[in-house]
Amino acid sequence: MKTLAFLLVLLINSSTLLAQEYALVRENGKFGFIDKTGAYVIEPQFDKADSFSDGRAAALQDDKWGYIDISGKFVIQPEYDRVKMFNSGLALVLKDDQWRYIDTSGKELKTPASEKYYDFEEGVALFRSGEKIGLLGTDGQLILEPTYDAIKKFRNGHAKVSKGELWGMINTSGKVVIPVEYEEIGNTYKEAGVYGKKDGTFGIIHNGSFNPIDNADKVYNFHGDSKLTYASRTKKTGFVNSKGEWVLEPKYDKARAFSLGLAPVAIGKKWGYINEKGEMVIEPQFRDAEVFSTNGFAPVKDKAWGFINTSGKVIIPMEYGISGNFAFLKGSEEKGFVNGLARVKSKKGWGYFNEQGQLLGDKWFQNAEPFVSVK
Repeated sequence: MKTLAFLLVLLINSSTLLAQEYALVRENGKFGFIDKTGAYVIEPQFDKADSFSDGRAAALQDDKWGYIDISGKFVIQPEYDRVKMFNSGLALVLKDDQWRYIDTSGKELKTPASEKYYDFEEGVALFRSGEKIGLLGTDGQLILEPTYDAIKKFRNGHAKVSKGELWGMINTSGKVVIPVEYEEIGNTYKEAGVYGKKDGTFGIIHNGSFNPIDNADKVYNFHGDSKLTYASRTKKTGFVNSKGEWVLEPKYDKARAFSLGLAPVAIGKKWGYINEKGEMVIEPQFRDAEVFSTNGFAPVKDKAWGFINTSGKVIIPMEYGISGNFAFLKGSEEKGFVNGLARVKSKKGWGYFNEQGQLLGDKWFQNAEPFVSVK
């Protein structure tokens, strides 16, 4: 029994370590890092810094950039003029007017020469040769020869690509998953489908088929694991499924995606929330409203922003600003609450609220970035 208890404690402690999250904050003009209790784990000491990625955070010392580890010590010495965040174990750094990739130990990755270098994301980086774009792997070798006129941001392992005026989609191995034959295409690959436009008609691309939507003049990306997405017809918005069928007829002035079975919709200038049957479950009363995060909270606005739960109860009063377009994390679809905390701005500065509506550490900062995993 003692052995079992010891193993359980070890497992819990290991999980805690793996789940560590730090946030970059600025206080008295210096940058440092806090944990999710609000306590400093790296005291404010840097003139400039960036959030952690792949266990490293960029920091400025004596006008040169390097990278620190979670103890706050430089593990890649400050010798660079500019640096980017790590992704897929690699980061772009600028030294002697030359961009190059380094790994988390500072070792340089050998790659083919290029006129321009791009950040890695989801295990690949764009590679340009002349006017064409291909894909570079984390081993420094080309995965895809420069073939396309454009390759956009990878999301869920897929990216939209273009040849001439037409668009399709590839995966991170460079394989075509949607043929390049659409006038428009969504930028997010979901199991429920991707919207597209072909021969002037909007529809949903699903399981290799293009399913036209009757008279749609705009369609939006599927969100999360929802089987419905929103679309507009003659200045009204409704919801369609993967087959391109109108499940909820377009009668709303505006709408956003379903999450947790609820979607924000506007009637006139007031926003409320409907369920997937089209029943209004939170009456229109807000000047603006966003989708629910996975923890069951949504940003809503009167004169300023606050948060409600799925019952419509205000958890955090509508007294705050929230960062631009809710773009808390690069590539993240979460808006508002991220991993149990919401970042907000008041006249006192930036801070974080938890799900109980309490200000983390009862403290405001000059700047505050999202919490990110450091393991």
